[in-house]
Amino acid sequence: MDAFSCHSWHQFFTITSIAVLVQVLGGASIVVPSSGCYALDNSSHIVDFTSLIGHLYEYEGKDSDLVVRFCKDVESRSQAGYIDFGRFDESNYLMSGSGRINFVQEFYKGDLINCERTYGKLGRTAQVNIICGSCLNVSCQGELGCICNITYESSCRVIVELAIPCEKQGGRVFEGFTLGFHPRSWEIVYNGMTQLGFEKPYQEFRFNTEQSQVALYMTAVASLSRLVQKPTIKIVPESGLEVRLSGSGAEGRPPTTLSPSVLIVDWTCEVARNTPYEVEFTIPVESYEPIEFTLTKMCDYPQNIEKESTRGWAAFGVLSFIILVTSTVFCCGGLIYKARFQNQHGLDALPGMTLLSACLQTVTGGTQSYPRADDHTSPFVVNQASWGKQRGAVAQGTWRQTEARYGTI
Repeated sequence: MDAFSCHSWHQFFTITSIAVLVQVLGGASIVVPSSGCYALDNSSHIVDFTSLIGHLYEYEGKDSDLVVRFCKDVESRSQAGYIDFGRFDESNYLMSGSGRINFVQEFYKGDLINCERTYGKLGRTAQVNIICGSCLNVSCQGELGCICNITYESSCRVIVELAIPCEKQGGRVFEGFTLGFHPRSWEIVYNGMTQLGFEKPYQEFRFNTEQSQVALYMTAVASLSRLVQKPTIKIVPESGLEVRLSGSGAEGRPPTTLSPSVLIVDWTCEVARNTPYEVEFTIPVESYEPIEFTLTKMCDYPQNIEKESTRGWAAFGVLSFIILVTSTVFCCGGLIYKARFQNQHGLDALPGMTLLSACLQTVTGGTQSYPRADDHTSPFVVNQASWGKQRGAVAQGTWRQTEARYGTI
């Protein structure tokens, strides 16, 4: 009894410790599978069928047998030969179904014989409806499932019902989320899954020492964009590389398709290393698995970009201050000197005004000045004198005529 109690308590503490660790560490990020043989169910959880790729499922018919090679192709086999009903294309990955159908997979580009007029000239096609579990009326012999039923819609299209033991659900994917080096690209994260090449450090995907800034653009479905939280980083090793985040993405602004959020990464090499630094990014998403990816930075030599730029601006400010003070002292001294010793006042007393006036007169091309009052050679003075004489003569003649006229009286 005591041994049983000790064993029970040991199991209890083990389970409790695992639960606490899961709560503390949180969920792991979701990396896109290396093969295209995966699907997202109706609850956005990922289901990976990579282990079933190429597995052969055969259905025996009267005239021909139908063979499904999982995530490969669909064929009709008979004594006359093989007829291809479509091949697997990674762009047409498995889709979630409805009702008792869990997933649906389409196969296109089969044989064109007698099917040249099919839609889009895709030839023969097949649709495989996947059921997680067993068939309704047929018991499968193998452990990996079997074909329950087939239906020929025409000689160019067949519907296959396939029952398989589905893999365990993975993490919940934040569908519609993208992250890349351009507002309309998704090199790093596509549809909520980290792309190959950024899920862990790679020598081929690294940034050189000269590139001190990287801009990352995030987009998400507008109705779910508020679930995206502020990103965090972890640097390996912790010292030697300074990383700062800025931009709307760092502030936690919800990213949308029409208005992407930008996450600006400024990193400066403080210590040179032969191997690149690793910067692990984590973007938490409420109710979903976090978005995680890794960028690597090579540091061939230490950088002090910010310090050098700050030092340059400081030198420029000190030099500008010295020039300003020197010019002020010079202007004040010249003004006092001209006002006291040269009896100049107003603008004429400012240093350099004489030189400035001469330069302006030279530029405008004018050499004339205002005439002096004692300059008898000036045409203005002559005209003024003649006008004065003329006026005097007229006045004198008028006086004489008036005097003669009234003299007779």
